[in-house]
Amino acid sequence: MKSIDNIPTSKIQRATKLVSTGAKVGVNYLKYFGNKVVKGEEEAKEALDKDNAEDIYNSLKELKGSALKVAQMLSMEKGILPDAYVEQFSLSQFSVPPLSAPLVAKTFKKYFGKTPEDLFDKFDYNAVNGASIGQVHLAKKNGEKLAVKIQYPGISESISSDLAMVKPIALKILNIDKKESEKYFKEVEGKLLEETDYNREIRQSIEISNACKSLPNVEFPKYYPELSCDRIITMSWMEGLHLSEFTKVNEDTSLGDELGQTLWDFYMYQIHVLKRVHADPHPGNFLVSNDNKLIALDFGCMKTIPLDFYQPYFDLALSDNFNDQEYFEKVLYQLEILKKDDSPEDVVFFKEMFHEMLSLFTQPINQEAFDFSDEEFFAKISDLGRKMASNKDLRNKDADRGSKHFIYINRTFFGLFNLMHDLKAKNVRTGNYSK
Repeated sequence: MKSIDNIPTSKIQRATKLVSTGAKVGVNYLKYFGNKVVKGEEEAKEALDKDNAEDIYNSLKELKGSALKVAQMLSMEKGILPDAYVEQFSLSQFSVPPLSAPLVAKTFKKYFGKTPEDLFDKFDYNAVNGASIGQVHLAKKNGEKLAVKIQYPGISESISSDLAMVKPIALKILNIDKKESEKYFKEVEGKLLEETDYNREIRQSIEISNACKSLPNVEFPKYYPELSCDRIITMSWMEGLHLSEFTKVNEDTSLGDELGQTLWDFYMYQIHVLKRVHADPHPGNFLVSNDNKLIALDFGCMKTIPLDFYQPYFDLALSDNFNDQEYFEKVLYQLEILKKDDSPEDVVFFKEMFHEMLSLFTQPINQEAFDFSDEEFFAKISDLGRKMASNKDLRNKDADRGSKHFIYINRTFFGLFNLMHDLKAKNVRTGNYSK
């Protein structure tokens, strides 16, 4: 893949890039109206989604940073976004043009006052992996292989303006009201700012790996604060296949089950014991080692779960609770799903809608063991997503519902479910983490 020598960093440069993308999207809509007449509604809509997804992604991957991170987050919304968007945005996890060698050397010089050769015995200027916020290089020091993650220039400084520019695209794709969405975008902005603070990530990585080191079958890199700074992280090199690569070639169903159990326990331990969770569960953040251990990487995105959210959220997940109508309504108000000024009709509408959602999404939690290879379960999730996206009554209502904490907690569960499904993990003991 061709490397890049610069990234647009000024607000004007980045805005110009998105304006040009908007113009392409406008042309795509003109093509769509013509195709409707010739090819019919369904085929024309598929072509529109494909063209828009490609044009939007091609723009975001050049901007990198929070713009690309939003694409990465949206790629996890299987069953909610059209397939074309999920497929294209999923490339943000792996397929991103790397920084050129001169730009890498310039970054080291800026933050360490030294070149990579001054700090390491060997340093490969060709990135081995790159995504939304940074790229990874292989280095060696004192005979040990190291992974060196370098943040793209200007990412932290452009987050606020990037989100302001990307917001209309996200609102259009997800059909969200601009005014009501502000608290959610503030939550995303805060998390993205945290992810660009590599000193914070080093601390979090060490804390979580120490807290979870007693969990069986999961491993973590060793981190080197003395070779890290607020824009560069150095850790031990971990050998293995990315989870998405592993699931493509694995034919050992018992191994998929074992890794699925490990992954589930890792997340449930964080959520229910630490009340703090790795909220970025996409395949690029996990490896499967040569001896079939799960390796957890990249703890830049951690979500602390406040007790006043944790308690009602997980109380409501229990089938006995969401089937108790009086209790169910009370907790919906606590979680900001129902609002004080809702009409009686709105209360009924959203109670029914969220009851249907919870009845489906909480099935794994409400069973002692769950089969994540069950295609029917995931087909129902996709069907429900499409049903909600096409619900005209929902579009006409104040549909932005729920606490700001839903964003990263729901994202965590959606991502976890998809990873478990990719592993085809069966008979996963859902309460195993506490035993």
